[in-house]
Amino acid sequence: MEVHALFLAVLTSVALSTGPAFAGETNKQVLLSNVHIFNGESEERTMNANLLVEGNLIKKISTEKIIAEEALVIDGGGRTLMPGLIDMHWHSAYANIPMQKGLTSDHAYHLLIGAKGNTKALLRGFTTVRDVGGNVFSLATLTDSGIYDGPRIFPSGPAISQTSGHTDFRPSTSVPADSDMPLVYMERIGHVIVADGVPEVLKRTREALRMGATQIKINSGGGVSSSFDPLDVTQFTIAETRAAVDAAADWNTYVATHTFTDEATQRALEAGVMSIEHGHLLSEKTLKLIKEKGAFLSMQPILDDEDAIPFPEGSFSRQKYIEVTKGTDNVYRLAKKIGVKTVFGTDTLFDPTLAEKQGKQLAKLGRWYTPVEVLRQATSTAGELLALSGPRSPYPQGPLGVIKEGAYADLILVNGNPLEDLNLVANPVENFDLIMKDGEVYKNEIQ
Repeated sequence: MEVHALFLAVLTSVALSTGPAFAGETNKQVLLSNVHIFNGESEERTMNANLLVEGNLIKKISTEKIIAEEALVIDGGGRTLMPGLIDMHWHSAYANIPMQKGLTSDHAYHLLIGAKGNTKALLRGFTTVRDVGGNVFSLATLTDSGIYDGPRIFPSGPAISQTSGHTDFRPSTSVPADSDMPLVYMERIGHVIVADGVPEVLKRTREALRMGATQIKINSGGGVSSSFDPLDVTQFTIAETRAAVDAAADWNTYVATHTFTDEATQRALEAGVMSIEHGHLLSEKTLKLIKEKGAFLSMQPILDDEDAIPFPEGSFSRQKYIEVTKGTDNVYRLAKKIGVKTVFGTDTLFDPTLAEKQGKQLAKLGRWYTPVEVLRQATSTAGELLALSGPRSPYPQGPLGVIKEGAYADLILVNGNPLEDLNLVANPVENFDLIMKDGEVYKNEIQ
């Protein structure tokens, strides 16, 4: 018992040794003066402005002097103040783990590596992530309580798949699937779950909501990283998809789905899915339907280049990855022309080196969009989609992804103007001089 207690004490001391650079009390004020504000929406910055943070919210913004005698004053020196970045397709449990370790290690290993990886993501300026597949509820809780440093997490919990679907990780020889057989490890720990038929989909969706999901993630079509399903297959019937949507709606939230193709995407949209994850093989007709339905395209700027996800040469996944990346350019161009609401996400898997390039991936969108259009995808438009979680959001006090009075104080001071030079976000170590999340300063290179 004494050894066990000592072990817990050591773990606690290590966990508590992390923390913000400025650990303010809940009523602490921080005054950022002499800054040019990009609010996450406008094409122009508000010049020579001042911003007061009180607690974890933005209290006041003014081009006039703000009097706050008790505030910690940080002179921005004419830098650009912008909202913290948001990655809308992140996997805390997988992003920083090499593929072999990710498939063979246990849940504790996933989350410990994920905690360290999320700390690095925060220091890249990503103050919020939407985690679309994986049991990261404990990591989200420990992050919110200050035990670990990292972005806010909107967790989906287990990705829900049909038998033979994108996140069915059972071997192909596991047939017939006896209902009395134990779940595979990835299902037992809540990273994924398989459901067939309306009753099972309802049950598994409700289980994810009971676990604390802020939105539901299902799989409507074939995937790249999965071992057996080709890209062209359509998954879940429309009745099954509607069951997930209905169960989520009963909890006042929404469904996001993994899909690449027209047929799978159109079926999901008709059933009421609000967030299309990936979509790299979509036609103009389907993209117009996304806009018509008021849904969002959550796409990744993946190309077959030096930043490719490291699937082994000659593998089934590698072949599918190449096919997907061939559609990236076309879909982004069409989505921009049509005016589809598009958000940024990385979907980094099994590669800590690639995870470090989060900002570089964002800057890559400059191939298709203007700087302000790119930044909106990772700030205000992302915040609009996050708001669809309604009362399931863990962060009910104010909006995310914008700089306005009453919004959360998730802020970055950029040494330069990213509305003119988007590449500034590709190198956060050099260009992000201050990073604040929830009113706490985690990086400060100014003082």
